[in-house]
Amino acid sequence: MLKLLSGGLALVIAGTISLAAALQTPPQPTQPTPPPSQPTEIELIIGGAESGAPPKYAVPDFLALSNDRETTEAAKAIGEVLFRDLEFEREFYLIARDTYRSIPRASSIDTVQFDRWRELGADAVVSGAVWRTDKGIAVQMKLYNVRTQQAVLAREYAGSAANPRLYAHTMADEVHQHQRALRGVARTKLTFTSDRDGENLRGPAGERAIQEIYIADYDGFNQRRVTVGRNLNLSPVWSPDSRALAYTSYRKGFPDILVSFIYQGKLEYPTQGTDRNHNFLPAWSPDGSQIAFVSNRDGNSEIYVVNADGSNVRRLTNHPLIDVTPTWSPTGNQLAFTSDRSGSPQIYIIGAEGAGLRRVTTESYCDRPTWSPAPFNEIAYASRTGPGYDIKIYDIAQGTIRQITSGEGSNESPAFAPNGRHLAFTSTRNGKAHIFTIARDGKDVRQVTREGNNRYPNWSRSPEAQGR
Repeated sequence: MLKLLSGGLALVIAGTISLAAALQTPPQPTQPTPPPSQPTEIELIIGGAESGAPPKYAVPDFLALSNDRETTEAAKAIGEVLFRDLEFEREFYLIARDTYRSIPRASSIDTVQFDRWRELGADAVVSGAVWRTDKGIAVQMKLYNVRTQQAVLAREYAGSAANPRLYAHTMADEVHQHQRALRGVARTKLTFTSDRDGENLRGPAGERAIQEIYIADYDGFNQRRVTVGRNLNLSPVWSPDSRALAYTSYRKGFPDILVSFIYQGKLEYPTQGTDRNHNFLPAWSPDGSQIAFVSNRDGNSEIYVVNADGSNVRRLTNHPLIDVTPTWSPTGNQLAFTSDRSGSPQIYIIGAEGAGLRRVTTESYCDRPTWSPAPFNEIAYASRTGPGYDIKIYDIAQGTIRQITSGEGSNESPAFAPNGRHLAFTSTRNGKAHIFTIARDGKDVRQVTREGNNRYPNWSRSPEAQGR
């Protein structure tokens, strides 16, 4: 059970800390009541000492107020993970943790040596503590303005010690929301396909590696297999509420769209394929009411749309050549897709009712478009730049294209984070195919997977976007 206490509000989540708990929305931050010795007016937003510079944050280890090993390890993990979560969005300058040794360890969460942190250049410091309870651990965090010596944000949680990273992820999202009005991604999930289990599938064309669907935290931790079909399961995508995954599955012996409700243990086939009518590459509409997909049911590979319950299948494109990999615009009134109708695969946009078709790329070979969330109005895609591919982003309003990977291996299948500030993608830069994340400006590349070959990443929405 995870319990968040704040200003008299309490959120109780039944069960242990899990994927479901990680996607819950905590109460919005509230202004703590200052002690009588402090001014009644609190500067809630911490700025940098230099005009225009990001504020400098220090995140020392949390205090372990109980002497047992589990509490000590949880305190250390929470401080380290919170540091990396805050660093990921690049809204703050994170002071390197190895410089903290010059500052004596605090005796409590409230005994912050502001003078010493100011000497280190900190504008803000996160002070935290962890202690043992009858049902697990309790965690307390305060964000201090070093200049005013005031706590601008305070939180206390209680729950299981099984996943201390969850506490750090929750804090990071709250700090970003409170200080920057930014929806962070620390509690979001990635899904992808992997052959890491080393199993093979026999078929008419010989043996091929079995590929299963996995999910993981945004930073690659807590990777977990969610399909066990011993067949090919490809191109998973999260539903808008992150309660279901749609993907291409060969569990019937031919490709069809399968929707797995991961919290209910329920499977549905909205496209009802056959050994002749094959369905691939699902894409949820922004409101979750429809799924776009690719099918050969009328002879060619075309884009179709079906209601999420399997009703009202309609054909969107109509061309003798191949149309594949649909992706919805944030408003749901357009889709982008790949087509070779011009001779080589290029990216096209079409209205959700089939009107207004236009081509947006004129390169040698383009594939796997993914539309950014609002407020960005962009389409990321893979473009052939040599023997391999690189990730590029097309700005729809400006009509401009920028390249964000630079020829290290082959880089494909981009997927935007729910706040549009990052992308996940597949790259062979280290030999095998692995999932990486990158900021939308091409900086801060981070490796997510390290076992087997991993492809087709997709990023869940943040808890706030799900309205939980």
